[in-house]
Amino acid sequence: MALQFSRAEYEGRIAAARASLKGAGLDALLIFAQESHYYLTGFDTNGYVFFQCAVLTADERPVVLLTRRPDLEQARITSIIEDVRLWYDAEGVNPADALQSLLAELGLKGARVGIEMATYGLTAANYELVRRKLGDWCDLEDASNLVKALRVVKSPAELAYVRRAAELADKALVAMMDTAGPGVHEGDVQAAGQCQIFRGGGDPAASGPVLGSGERALCIRNSTGLEPLKQVDQLTMEFAGVYRRYHACIMRTVAIGAGNDYQRRMFEATKDAIAAMTEAARPGHALGEIDDAHRRVYDKAGFEHARMGACGYSLGATYRPNWMDVPPMLYSGNPTVAKPGMVIFMHAILLDRPAGYAMSAGHTVIITEDGREVLSKVPIEYRICNGTGWRG
Repeated sequence: MALQFSRAEYEGRIAAARASLKGAGLDALLIFAQESHYYLTGFDTNGYVFFQCAVLTADERPVVLLTRRPDLEQARITSIIEDVRLWYDAEGVNPADALQSLLAELGLKGARVGIEMATYGLTAANYELVRRKLGDWCDLEDASNLVKALRVVKSPAELAYVRRAAELADKALVAMMDTAGPGVHEGDVQAAGQCQIFRGGGDPAASGPVLGSGERALCIRNSTGLEPLKQVDQLTMEFAGVYRRYHACIMRTVAIGAGNDYQRRMFEATKDAIAAMTEAARPGHALGEIDDAHRRVYDKAGFEHARMGACGYSLGATYRPNWMDVPPMLYSGNPTVAKPGMVIFMHAILLDRPAGYAMSAGHTVIITEDGREVLSKVPIEYRICNGTGWRG
């Protein structure tokens, strides 16, 4: 069995989830989010793209997993789940039939049953199968945030993985900046960073990496079409170091070949913004205050037109297609209170379309008892890359 945490930690998480079920007056939870599977039991797979559901009851009965045959051994090897039921692909098969049979066996007909809906693990088509089969058979209620709420604050064992992910991200960033320079292909830059992560025992990220030069440096989503860097260029890099599925993100925009005064001014405002945002990340304070600091610095510097409407989000152990482990997000007015153990990626981004320039800086922090711990150790500086290291 290849568990990433102790059995006692998993049992504690399940007990907390059961307490939340009882507090919500629910008899069971239908678990479709892969992140919930991993958190509660260790089950680690990409099989969530098909119909896959675990049932957690409010009483002490073991978790039961309903999945396809290819994930049977995956569940046995990676998780503490012992009761695995299978449904098989066939023309016209409805896996919700098997789910209803399982729930009937568990005595849940007419019960109040929570269901995780806000997840990539439950497509609209599959939800419709469940709704039609169970809608009049039991009382289905959206419980998408029940396990998610437990996952927001990380345990010491989880934080150890986050710190390792951040170390890998730093190594990747340095390698990418050392590689980047005039005429260097973006693919070589990306490969230099990913090699550091994989050689360090890391995992593929749940999204990205984002990497683009020239006009595409203004894109903050992953896109296809990697190309060589120009003699004078700009390059935006956003990616995550990942260890045991836990993400630590980092973001930088660097100059290629030569810098310019306007982009340097963008950088100075960005450096001030990320510093103010980091200072605002304090236990007991609303997360919205981080975005307030972000807006205040950028607007005072005259960059209101180029900044974002939000400036970050929670991170954790996530699966494709998204490393954003939300909620919570960092937007002005968010009343969610920062708590020790939260892991947050904060980014300060300027996209000045009329000028044609981008600038960004971002790092991952852990909220601590008395402030925050910045995980990235690579200084935030205006960097000009020439393929043989960097100079500021």
